Amino acid sequence: MAWSDLLAAIGLAAMIEGILYAAFPDATKRAMQAFLAMPVPARRRIALWIAAAGLLLLWAVRG
Repeated sequence: MAWSDLLAAIGLAAMIEGILYAAFPDATKRAMQAFLAMPVPARRRIALWIAAAGLLLLWAVRG
């Protein structure tokens, strides 16, 4: 994996996140508030599951 791949992935993630914030600002705010209302261990578990799903997707696409 080259540095350009990492930068492209970060750019794509930022673009998708920005589009979601622009298209659904109220829903995004509610989702963030709900997430922050959760206890820290629950937030940590969710974050780890998302990271694992991303790793699995990356493995499936890149091999």
